[in-house]
Amino acid sequence: MKILAIDSSGLVAGVAVTEDDTLLAEYTMNYKKTHSQTLLPMLDEVKRMIDLELSSLDAIAVAAGPGSFTGLRIGSATAKGLGLALNKPLISVPTVDALAMNLYGAGGYICPIMDARRNQVYTGIYAFVPEKENADAGMEQTCRLEVIKAQYVAPIEEVARTLNDLPEEKDVIFLGDGVPVFHDKLRELMKRPFACAPASCNRQRAAAVAVLAQQYVREGRAGVMENAADHAPEYLRPSQAERTRREKEAASGKQEMKGQERQEQTEREQRGQEPSGHVDL
Repeated sequence: MKILAIDSSGLVAGVAVTEDDTLLAEYTMNYKKTHSQTLLPMLDEVKRMIDLELSSLDAIAVAAGPGSFTGLRIGSATAKGLGLALNKPLISVPTVDALAMNLYGAGGYICPIMDARRNQVYTGIYAFVPEKENADAGMEQTCRLEVIKAQYVAPIEEVARTLNDLPEEKDVIFLGDGVPVFHDKLRELMKRPFACAPASCNRQRAAAVAVLAQQYVREGRAGVMENAADHAPEYLRPSQAERTRREKEAASGKQEMKGQERQEQTEREQRGQEPSGHVDL
């Protein structure tokens, strides 16, 4: 199965092409340019370098969120456009799950953290567990990614508390663009040993998105293949613009309510001053 994968959910933009268990090409960019500037040129370069016929693709995988609102929209729009033009299905892969996949086979708990601003992170908790032994495999062992706590958004203090309270005595490996932001905080908060992944595997990779997409298909997950027109990013929380709009609407509603209360109070006072129609003789 040949899959084109796109990840523009964070600061890193990436494009990858896999065929079954082979990574044919990957292009990753982590520099001071917007995804709208880099994503399509990267895709075009990958296509050119491996003589890729887009019609030969079986599906398009995309990091569906959470992450940067603008980045997710760019990645989603690119994947949807390709899917609709080529009549190919899309496979949505949770961003945080794909980040955890970078550390395949690692022991302990894996905790990706992406800076979500306002002292919050997009995160999840994972572990790689051995699959059932295969008598024909000899000493070979394969692992599957176990989701201990599905991706969510929370303050870094809550994340550390959750990790500290996990029952098994395992170390934690952190990765993601939230690590340099919250590293000092983690040193204060963590009560169990932890490590931070190195630069070679601590950011989003489109290849990991492709690998998980392949895995979803092999597992026969229901609804894994979606029509391009039906795809939508998973933001996990409202955007800053939406929060601002809601705050303005709430403030406007309060002002309107206060104005109505003042009007009613004035009317009550006016009624109290009006003659009652009774005259004492």
